Amino acid sequence: MSEQDVSALKTQLKELLVAQLSLVDVRPEDIVDAAPLFGEGLGLDSLDAVEIVVLLQRHYGITLQDAAMGRQVFQSIDTLADYIKVNRTK
Repeated sequence: MSEQDVSALKTQLKELLVAQLSLVDVRPEDIVDAAPLFGEGLGLDSLDAVEIVVLLQRHYGITLQDAAMGRQVFQSIDTLADYIKVNRTK
């Protein structure tokens, strides 16, 4: 996957998160790639994590089986994009 493809994937992820999680007052371009998605970062919670699991399945054909893996993968846009690059089936 080229650097341009990775950049496009990150942009797509940001757009999907804002739309699917109904993030009020957040624009995709406001999300920093390396910023935490949960807690002090974007402020997502456990219900949002479930939505992200569904989003990964629906848009990328990726299933997360392990909650511990989810904590690693869902750290930031960077970690989500890296996981999708390696595991994408669609």
